[in-house]
Amino acid sequence: MNLKLLAVFFLLCLSTKFSFGQNDTLALDQQGSLRTENAFSASPYDPLAPSKAAFYSAILPGLGQAYNGSYWKIPIVYGGLGFTMYLVFQNDKEYQRYRDAYKSRLAGFENDEFQDILTDESLISAQKQFRKNKELAILATIGLYILNIVDANVDAHLSQFDVSEDLSLEPNFEPNVISGRIDYGLSLNFKFN
Repeated sequence: MNLKLLAVFFLLCLSTKFSFGQNDTLALDQQGSLRTENAFSASPYDPLAPSKAAFYSAILPGLGQAYNGSYWKIPIVYGGLGFTMYLVFQNDKEYQRYRDAYKSRLAGFENDEFQDILTDESLISAQKQFRKNKELAILATIGLYILNIVDANVDAHLSQFDVSEDLSLEPNFEPNVISGRIDYGLSLNFKFN
């Protein structure tokens, strides 16, 4: 067991040691000395961008994703909202069918579409089931609408996140003088300029 754990940890260490966050390029400045240019070019920080994206998504679903440049998310937003709205209308239509059949039976008519198929109790049970399904579909629609707004807000926050070489995660091996074993760990380093 310890050998497997050591092998997994060793592979984890190798994978973190050879992974890079971004590429740096070397260039000469006007005095002729070398300087590094970061390949990551961040736009200036806009503190209102997340609130703008959330506002746009609240006004029209998918507009916040377009504001963030995540155009591939727009069909997912409309697909999810369209499917849940379809479920709302479909369950409402079925609820109305069973309700109208039950009302016609209560009025004394015997010409509904479920006359020899379902009893009165079955019609009531079907009405309850379709009403419940409709309400769940409405909740799912509201949930997807809120998720659309939250996604636009979070995406706008993360698009301004600094991804630089100043953050590093490296494995750490230290011998334990008391037990004679090696202690394994990871160190997270922050460099401030």
